[in-house]
Amino acid sequence: MIKPALLDKKIEKPHSWEDIPHGEWICELIQSRLDEWCPKLFGYHMLKIGGLSAELDSRFCNIKHQVNLDNKNSLRNITAELPQLPFLEKSIDACVLAHQLDYSSDPHQLLREIDRVLIGDGYVILTGFNPMSAIGLASLFPWRKNNLPWSGRMFTPHRIKDWLSVLNFEVVYSDCFALAPLTRYRTMWTWFEGLGGDAVKPISGIYFIVARKRTYPLRPIKSAWKKKPKLAPISVAQTRQGKMKSD
Repeated sequence: MIKPALLDKKIEKPHSWEDIPHGEWICELIQSRLDEWCPKLFGYHMLKIGGLSAELDSRFCNIKHQVNLDNKNSLRNITAELPQLPFLEKSIDACVLAHQLDYSSDPHQLLREIDRVLIGDGYVILTGFNPMSAIGLASLFPWRKNNLPWSGRMFTPHRIKDWLSVLNFEVVYSDCFALAPLTRYRTMWTWFEGLGGDAVKPISGIYFIVARKRTYPLRPIKSAWKKKPKLAPISVAQTRQGKMKSD
């Protein structure tokens, strides 16, 4: 059983990309990947959790009824406090969760709530900061602990995938990008990131994960078929005894 991470800590949360340094640039990078996935999502209801998710453009998604949940962002349709979600079980087809686990007092409970409200085979799209990147390592400076984006807690993509697997989600796509959080020299850093390829992804600043809720075990349980008995070799003594009887 996974335990809450930060139940007792007061966390400063971003409700707009403008609240985060270089937030507009990060939003653009996430938006480019979301644009690739929106046409692949189908259903009746999409839930976008948090102000950062609400500000992502999903107008080209096949799911037309979209709800923004936050308690401050002006784009919200529903005001609610996380991690509880005010929706019925299995009522949402797709969920967008942009940088919300980083600033959740109980990220495990939030994932459990997403699992509860998603239909079978529903999608969740998650983004967050990678603690092994330049952005994450900057949190080691004490004077940044209470400032965005370091006021929350960052989790590695591998850890997020582990949590999803516990809830029987299948990760269908994963990417890491934004090697350096700089708007200056953006062309140079983009070129360097492209040159590094997969080698620099583990230390890139942002992860983008798409997972699908499965209603059957990801690892199928093998049936206990009855095996045919193996042919046992006949001993020399039995062979001689058989010949004596025949004689």
